Amino acid sequence: MARIEPSEIHDLFVIGGGVNGCGIARDAAGRGHCVVLAEMHDLASATSSASTKLFHGGLRYLEYFEFHLVREALIEREILLRAMPHIAWPMRFVLPYHTAMRFDSDTPTSKLLNVVMPWLRGRRPAWLIRLGLFFYDHLGGRHILPATTTLDLRHAPEGAPLKHHFVYAYEYSDCWVEDSRLVVLNARDAAQRGAQILTRTKVTKAERRPDCWRVTITGPNGESRVIRARALVNAGGPWVGEIIHDRIGVDTSESVRLVRGSHIVTRRLYDHDKCYFLQGSDGRIIFAIPYETDFTLIGTTDAEHDNIDVKPVCTPEERDYLLDFANQYFRDRVTRDDIVWTYSGVRPLHDEGATSATAATRDYTLKLNAQGGAPVLNVFGGKITTYRRLAETALDRLAPHLPAGKGKWTALAPLPGGDFAVNGVDDLVTAIRSTYPFLAAHEARRLVRAYGTDARVMLGDARQPSDLGRNFGAGLSEREVIWLIRHEFAHEADDILWRRSKLGLRLSAEEAQLLEDWIDQHRNEILATTPPEQYPEEKASPRG
Repeated sequence: MARIEPSEIHDLFVIGGGVNGCGIARDAAGRGHCVVLAEMHDLASATSSASTKLFHGGLRYLEYFEFHLVREALIEREILLRAMPHIAWPMRFVLPYHTAMRFDSDTPTSKLLNVVMPWLRGRRPAWLIRLGLFFYDHLGGRHILPATTTLDLRHAPEGAPLKHHFVYAYEYSDCWVEDSRLVVLNARDAAQRGAQILTRTKVTKAERRPDCWRVTITGPNGESRVIRARALVNAGGPWVGEIIHDRIGVDTSESVRLVRGSHIVTRRLYDHDKCYFLQGSDGRIIFAIPYETDFTLIGTTDAEHDNIDVKPVCTPEERDYLLDFANQYFRDRVTRDDIVWTYSGVRPLHDEGATSATAATRDYTLKLNAQGGAPVLNVFGGKITTYRRLAETALDRLAPHLPAGKGKWTALAPLPGGDFAVNGVDDLVTAIRSTYPFLAAHEARRLVRAYGTDARVMLGDARQPSDLGRNFGAGLSEREVIWLIRHEFAHEADDILWRRSKLGLRLSAEEAQLLEDWIDQHRNEILATTPPEQYPEEKASPRG
């Protein structure tokens, strides 16, 4: 645990190392505030590494008339693409159409059409889908991403994996993002700007005083200490309610609705690089997405998750639901034998009394309580696409309670490694291979997609594979492991194989254990020789 002097009083203490907590810590540190963040496990160890991994406006939210949420998310897509072209990129989405498509009966759109056009009987007419896509193209402005087009599936390659009765489709734009790397890079950027990022550190108690919070934390070695901060942010994700009631003891009428989303990862189901947006007979939608070169990601479900102490897993019922859903579309049957991995996360949605998990809003809600002493901001809900705006709004709400700082800055500032052109990945891969010719093309691309321009910093003076040290499997080198421990808060093998990367899909159990043993042996030595990371002056200023 980083050393914090008990006499210090910090400006902001953030509970939670997910995308919202790390985004708020980064924004605050960049405004010049003194920030501490505590995460009881690894960064992105819960919801923020278990998403469908999309920066998207949320096409289906138009059916709920959530125009503000969709517009904000659509605007954010391109801001975020420019800030992190290594871990986020444009993707085209294919929406096959057939006349039997139906609305979720709970949506406001469905209820309205049942009144004014009862003869549709819940079906989605083509003109309505096209109208929704028109709004999707224009609601938030669009400069990088191409507009919607129509595909003839009888001749287009996108029709080859689908059943014959799908004759045409709409193709529109959204974006992919490496969700857990997004969290880690926000944390790293926050640290470079002066924040203290404490992982595997639990907040056991927070006492409100007139001028500050006294926060008791317990680190990975069992040592407890007290940190004082002028303001507190509860970005505990699924634990936000528990933290309110059990740790900080603030009275509130707000409550959280826990909704489980499960995914399956299968063998690669088709050859192209586009995603399918699939609509079911029950009115729900799922995505089928190219994943990690050799796989397809299918999800997600919406199920109530009543007990946060129960680890979310993809249940057999959810697994079969996703398989049955996919098999309504794909010619080649997808079976349980095709599944290589499943994962599940819990979305902490603001409970506004929606009739179903699917209908519950994905918009964020920030509740500031400044009565009776130092302020606390509780964060409910939110989409990964709007995390930056959530953080910006949080800092604006807290501004009257914090020392004067700099203004908004994150809209034009790249994340670490993201300081290159939004369409510059191929050029960067070529440059990396020119400097490090011993790297195979797929190895160079993986490193660029993970680290961007920092790939060159990590590789350093290497001139041959042996200079990178031991190969733990799938191209994961000793030098990369050291980088992840020194600069990206990795502590054990799972942090590296499932959150800093998805190499866990490729390493055997024996290889993963050898990695864990090596980390146990060398971690303390690596951390003892880690120099303080100073943020370079030329990168500290936002890009123009």
